[in-house]
Amino acid sequence: MSDSKNIAVLGNFKDPNKIMHAANKVRESGYTDFDIYTPYPIHGLDKAMGVKRSILPYISFAGAMFGLSNAVFLMWWTGAVDYKLNIGGKPFFSVQFGIPIMFELTVLLTGLATFVALWALCGLPKWYSDLQDDAGFKSAVDDTFVLSIFATDQRFSLETTTKFMNEIGADDVRLIEA
Repeated sequence: MSDSKNIAVLGNFKDPNKIMHAANKVRESGYTDFDIYTPYPIHGLDKAMGVKRSILPYISFAGAMFGLSNAVFLMWWTGAVDYKLNIGGKPFFSVQFGIPIMFELTVLLTGLATFVALWALCGLPKWYSDLQDDAGFKSAVDDTFVLSIFATDQRFSLETTTKFMNEIGADDVRLIEA
């Protein structure tokens, strides 16, 4: 074996039911640093992998509340504190006149918070992946399901992980090296 650094052990699967079974087996075996690449979404795969629920909805809600509170503060500050104008006897601060402002700022800051948080949570932008040059990995965009167990996993051992991939039914098992 060469003295290059191991990145991951990859295995290809042709059947979505087999990849679901493999995801359960990998999670039950104690591997934590693994990923699955599919050509289309598979319902329940995240649960089979043991992926926890995202905090993105909470960040979006925080962005919405920040936008709404900023809109109300802006209307109150400009109308009742900083630049008081008595126009037709209307009150200095009235919520019903600012509903479009509140709606627009709420939607704007929700969208911005969601966009930025999604990129941050996904680690984007990623300009390069160590797996992208592998021919078997490239087939994950067409018709193949690819399971990768990374060498950074504490349970990773080249021999046992390769044997395990063969046991769970991977068609093509290979090692990716740097």
